[in-house]
Amino acid sequence: MLVRTLIVLACSAMVSLAGHPMLPKKIVLIMADDIGLEGLGCYGGSDYKTPRLDQLAADGLRFTHAYSQPLCSPTRLEIMTGRENHRNWKYFGILPPEEKTFGHLMQSFGYRTCISGKWQLQSYDPPDFPNAEKRRGTGMHPKDAGFHEYSLFHSLHTEDKGSRYANPTFLRNGKLHKNVEGKYGEDLAVDFLLDFLKKNRDEKAFVYYPMALPHWPVNPTPNSKIWNKDPSRRLEKDDKYFPDMVAYMDTIVGRVVDGIEKLGLTKETLILFYSDNGTNKSVTSRLNGKLVEGGKAEPIQSGIRVPLIASWPGQIQPKVSSQLIDPSDFLPTLAELAGKKVPPNWQHDGVSFAPAIHKHPGAPPRDWAFFWYDPRPGWDKMAFSRAIFALDHKYKLFSDGRLFAIDGVDYKEELLDPAKLSPEAKAAKAKLAKVIVKMMQPPVSKGAQIVVDAYGNPISKK
Repeated sequence: MLVRTLIVLACSAMVSLAGHPMLPKKIVLIMADDIGLEGLGCYGGSDYKTPRLDQLAADGLRFTHAYSQPLCSPTRLEIMTGRENHRNWKYFGILPPEEKTFGHLMQSFGYRTCISGKWQLQSYDPPDFPNAEKRRGTGMHPKDAGFHEYSLFHSLHTEDKGSRYANPTFLRNGKLHKNVEGKYGEDLAVDFLLDFLKKNRDEKAFVYYPMALPHWPVNPTPNSKIWNKDPSRRLEKDDKYFPDMVAYMDTIVGRVVDGIEKLGLTKETLILFYSDNGTNKSVTSRLNGKLVEGGKAEPIQSGIRVPLIASWPGQIQPKVSSQLIDPSDFLPTLAELAGKKVPPNWQHDGVSFAPAIHKHPGAPPRDWAFFWYDPRPGWDKMAFSRAIFALDHKYKLFSDGRLFAIDGVDYKEELLDPAKLSPEAKAAKAKLAKVIVKMMQPPVSKGAQIVVDAYGNPISKK
């Protein structure tokens, strides 16, 4: 009788364990800076060498319909807070100091947290830019952002940021390191995060690596021929180095993967690779055999559709997913991957995509994504204007009524004649119009309620 009871209890335990997803003890979120689908071979790009990322995609989960905001700071604000930009927007390059981030969230779940890479969320405008005195230094300092350790480029004022690449400047746990001779910023960022993982190898840990590559300025990398041949040219600006920068982005990801393996942490570590927006407009590349111009800063498909790869050897089987993802989804995803839920007092707009990773039931995936985009006010933002829109797999609707048909394979989009809409297009327009109305309900920040120019001067109410 005792033996039978033990067998029943053992079987029950096995069923119970099988009903819960395997959770990663370590999570490393890498966010590249300015690279669209055309930058990676696994998405059909053919101009750049990305073997390490292509291998991660081949062995893991590759999302084909991941989206970002058109520019970096809007995406950084949204991914860290889980809130659409109109909820907490103030100025470009500002994370309001009263906000909560996924760093705070993961700390509350008992994780050791680290951020290494690029900040650009405390202060952005140069002192001589009109109305700059109203905005400078009004954002969140990285020490208050929910990370136990940090090492970040552009943590202070814009004019003090220095280089992000050769001879870098960075703020590390409160100490400013200026013009570190002979070093490369991204190498130091990876050294720092791997050291953090080594120190916390027995702890639950979350690492956020918002890398600088391949953002302008287009400089040589340590793998460029000129790097060692003529060190005086390491900060030379020339578009010919862009392929080198993309290749080094891939090399850096490989360093992270290899470093985790060397520490013996591969089986317990989930790696996510994402991008903050599309490729710079000055760059033309081939995607699926077609030439495409980078769409950074524009609310077009090549500006907002970006790579997303999930790698967790032994847990994620090779797969391609067409699930819609937007930046707000990362916060609830991290919570679910930690085996927790976002506290009810944390307002967020995201939908967890953790079920696609651990293959267990969860909330239904989103069937639309919403965008509120307006990077003004801010230095060098004179060319931008507000765009509010929503999309699904086949259509994109702007708040002014423009409806586009979008392609599920690449960046193709076609403005549709409102007088000649098919029944399917009419239904999609009605659905997306409701999404826009729903998402524009409060809370809406003061910074989003009034349309301003690049200097912060009101234009009209919206």
